[in-house]
Amino acid sequence: MSKQRSIAVRSSMIALAVASAFPLAQAQETSANQLETVIVTAQRRAENIKDVPMSIATIKGDKLDTLTAGAGDIRVLSGRSPSLNIESDFGRAFPRFYIRGLGNTDFDLNASQPVGYVMDDIVMENPMLKGFPVFDVDQVEVLRGPQGTLFGRNSPAGVIKFDSAKPVFKQEGYVQFGVGNYSAKTAEGAFNIPVSDTVALRFSGTSQHRDNRVHNTNPTPNKGTQDFEGYGDNAFRLQALVKPNKDFDALFNYHQRNYHGSATLFRANILKQGTNDLVDGFDYGSYPSDGINYQKLKTQGGSIRLKYNLNDITLHSITGYEKLDFNSRADVDGGYGAVYAPPYGPGRIPFVVETADLLPNHKQFTQEFRAESNYKGPLQWIGGLYYFNEAIQIDSISFNSLAPGNPQNIPYARQNQKSKSWAAFGSLNYAVSDKLKLRGGLRYTDDKKDFSASRTDYDANNVLVTVPHTLDSKSHNVSWDLSGTYELTKDTNLFARVATGYRAPSMQGRLNGLGDVPTMAGAEKALSYEAGVKQDLFDRRARLSATVFQYRVKDKQLTAGSGGVNMNRLLNADKVTGQGIELDLQANLGYGFSGSLGYSFNDTEIKDKNVRVQYCGNGANNLGMGCTPTNVAAPGYPGYVLIDGNDMPRAPRNQANFSLKYSTDVGNGELYAITDWSYRSKYNFFLYTAVEYTAKPLTEGGLRVGYKWGDGKYEVAAFGRNITDKIVPLSAIEFNNLTGMLNEPRTYGATFKMNF
Repeated sequence: MSKQRSIAVRSSMIALAVASAFPLAQAQETSANQLETVIVTAQRRAENIKDVPMSIATIKGDKLDTLTAGAGDIRVLSGRSPSLNIESDFGRAFPRFYIRGLGNTDFDLNASQPVGYVMDDIVMENPMLKGFPVFDVDQVEVLRGPQGTLFGRNSPAGVIKFDSAKPVFKQEGYVQFGVGNYSAKTAEGAFNIPVSDTVALRFSGTSQHRDNRVHNTNPTPNKGTQDFEGYGDNAFRLQALVKPNKDFDALFNYHQRNYHGSATLFRANILKQGTNDLVDGFDYGSYPSDGINYQKLKTQGGSIRLKYNLNDITLHSITGYEKLDFNSRADVDGGYGAVYAPPYGPGRIPFVVETADLLPNHKQFTQEFRAESNYKGPLQWIGGLYYFNEAIQIDSISFNSLAPGNPQNIPYARQNQKSKSWAAFGSLNYAVSDKLKLRGGLRYTDDKKDFSASRTDYDANNVLVTVPHTLDSKSHNVSWDLSGTYELTKDTNLFARVATGYRAPSMQGRLNGLGDVPTMAGAEKALSYEAGVKQDLFDRRARLSATVFQYRVKDKQLTAGSGGVNMNRLLNADKVTGQGIELDLQANLGYGFSGSLGYSFNDTEIKDKNVRVQYCGNGANNLGMGCTPTNVAAPGYPGYVLIDGNDMPRAPRNQANFSLKYSTDVGNGELYAITDWSYRSKYNFFLYTAVEYTAKPLTEGGLRVGYKWGDGKYEVAAFGRNITDKIVPLSAIEFNNLTGMLNEPRTYGATFKMNF
């Protein structure tokens, strides 16, 4: 405990040094300049964020509105909180989350992630459920580190938690309209109405549309889709709160999304060989292709949350159901033609790859029963049971880009997976004294998966056959955590936490050829230590959190490419370690200024001297034109390298974010300007390292200028995102040529909002 406290005190001193960099006005300040108290539910109770013994951050209010201006999807949160990174190979449909360097680059539609995603108390397991548009959201919580006790499996890195605005017993709402470049049009609104003294309804929705901004410049007659990157994204949420008395309430939630647009553009040969630069003369608005490109996603779900107060005990029941239908098709080779079917380009196209991934059948059901104490006294507790049931079907098909109409090829692969899990969990809080409070939790999880994969293809005798494969797993785990908070002063809390996390076994069966077989990665287990300080500064006009952490993940699940084949394979590494720091600072600076500052350092390392992966499939398929690997070759395994000592993929070591707001009274209203910036250092695209597959450092900034009047009833604003128009590759495909995928270009526009 003394070592942890020493770490926390050192963090406190660092925090104070950072805070002193903000020129807070010391005179003539009143309580009106104090920061509002932030209430979170990270521990399944409503608590002051300063009292929660873990590294946690929130995104809400003006900051969230600024980030989502212009209908930005959930990826706009990437880098806006320390240690948080979000990226996607499927655009708006399939976000992948990383916390403290831990994530999963797997692009398969049943890929598991080590970062849990919870929306309105429902765990969203499938990646397609995690991109729901951000609108009428009360708060986003980023919980860093293992959350295995209260949030369960598949959260050894942390949890992203979204809480929608709930119905209230008064009439209120808002409407907002926006326009932007690329003919973007958005509409968003919410309407809350008390139907009676015991029933309140809240309807909220968003409609986001953008025209295409990239054109197909393929010079051959066999052209595919002509224009790209437009979309329509419509979603709504209907909630009903029934509260017949002060002891019972029921909240009903139904939500739905209908998205159509372009799949991510895989741009052939845009990486300059021997560097990680874009090729000379690169044009973002040009994409020569002979493939068909589209993406369609429909999701719908609902939940019922019942809460009953029995004096000293409160009972909770949370029932959730989700289903979805997804279809994504793209020209994966990234160009037109092939070396055996000239003309071809851009650059050398060794072979044609046009594929689609479909998720035509998905169902998820969850049920949680939870009881918690609410009496006065030093001991408080939470206990509950949890059940999860999911069934999915995935079809992977391909097309002949060289034939008129791009017909579907006969070979295809299919996966079916059924997952069941149940858990029992409990947590105790004990106030040893007014200053020292301890917490501990325990969770038992039982998991079962039944998986089948098949490939339908022509055999050596040209007979169409289907070759099936099956996998199954049964696993169980005990997760636990122990933490404490010590009140050093009335404005300063020290905390320390030890926690474990668990990710269930994962399976992959996107088969390529009759001889291919599915792969499975066994369960991974994480152990994490962290300590830090949370302080209110300058008469509560500033708030700072500083954390140091270290973790170890045993049997870490990794996703490796398959060399010259468009597939992933799952494997386990003996161990992955990580360590770093996180700083969060918010402050009212005085004279109309307020701001925030965040920084994180994450040092991750794969530790397994025997684990090897295939590298640079384009090296074999594009002789002399592939990537440049920098890892040591695996002895006796041509085309493989050893990855011991590498950083985790897509895990930048350094991240920083900054925001500054200025507001002043003008006329009968308020004029404001908000700017926000994020920086992240370089990272590896894949498990192995290669010159071309190293992401460049990226700094992106946004600006929003607006005016409110009528006591805040009306607001007009202009915005810009990625205002420097910095374009860099974020990820790549490595099996046939130097294909890359890019970040979003500069967007700008204006919005009008009316509150009522």
